[in-house]
Amino acid sequence: MKTFQRICTLIVAVILFTSAAFAAPKREYVDATTLTVINKAQNDGLPLNRIDVNEFGIPKSAKGGLSQTTGMAILFKTDSRSISAKWTTKTKKLGANMSPIFHSGMDLYIREGNKWIFAGVARPNTSGTEHSFVMVKRMAEGVKECMLYLPMFNSVTSLQIGIDENAKIEAIPSPFKHKILFVGSSLTHGASAARPGLCYVARIGRMLNAETPNIGLSGKCKLDDYFANIVCATEADAYFFDTFSNSTKQIIEKRLYNFVKKIVAAHPDKPMIFLQTVKRDSGNFDLVARKRNDDQRAAAEELMKNICKEFKNVYFINPGFYTGEDSEGTIDGTHLNDLGVERMLNKIMPQVKKILKKYKIK
Repeated sequence: MKTFQRICTLIVAVILFTSAAFAAPKREYVDATTLTVINKAQNDGLPLNRIDVNEFGIPKSAKGGLSQTTGMAILFKTDSRSISAKWTTKTKKLGANMSPIFHSGMDLYIREGNKWIFAGVARPNTSGTEHSFVMVKRMAEGVKECMLYLPMFNSVTSLQIGIDENAKIEAIPSPFKHKILFVGSSLTHGASAARPGLCYVARIGRMLNAETPNIGLSGKCKLDDYFANIVCATEADAYFFDTFSNSTKQIIEKRLYNFVKKIVAAHPDKPMIFLQTVKRDSGNFDLVARKRNDDQRAAAEELMKNICKEFKNVYFINPGFYTGEDSEGTIDGTHLNDLGVERMLNKIMPQVKKILKKYKIK
């Protein structure tokens, strides 16, 4: 009987020890806006908006999209062995051609030496606007420098970052040497990478050690005055443009020259790199779609030849959004998947680095 009691006592002790060892740690949360917010065009407006939508003559139809946290990130350091997040988004609606993590979730990177290494994702609640997720746990002890990319196609109204009880978290200054502004269509808005840190803008930022404010706006970047106004008001080391993807041949012919002239006047000594739009696989069999795409690409190429001759700091990279020749580089015939982004960067980055080196951006 005593032996049986001892065995039962031992089993209970093991169960209690195991439960304690694997119990979820208590967490403390801090408001992300008290940390370092990066990749904003200007340091005004609401903390979690990439731009102040009440400025620049932005029309009502564009304010919702430009209020999204596209491209933004939070920088901090912590000695916590786990990192979690609680956040609220404006809408629970998800994009039809993108992952929930990309649309309304987040991904976390941790710096090791000079490299940012992927650490985990924050998966959103796909049926509501209140979200909570543990991004990484069971890490080794020690202080980590972290970068949390925010949702690409949703507005974030509140964000808290969770750490283990009694751990520390604090803001860190931006380690990035340069600032490069990106303006463009849904391709620049990021559609359709798997998660925020994999869109081409974020990847170029890590490659070039640069903050990369992202003024991509799905379906609406048509060489409009308000895009030019944003560029003129934004001080950066370089500027990238994806301005042909939403523009028809007629729009390009009518607006491109004055668009370029205006921004060159505002930043005469800065490099401005225009990317040729994607050759759309959606035109493989759709003849109308193919002609529209061919026309916009031809118009961009023709006009950019003369523009680059006139303005010495303006460049045209063609092909720009290169996805390959096998129709495997997009999610829907237009928007780049992760393979398409990889192919694009392999194609353009040697030219980009060569151009930027002349301006001591490397």
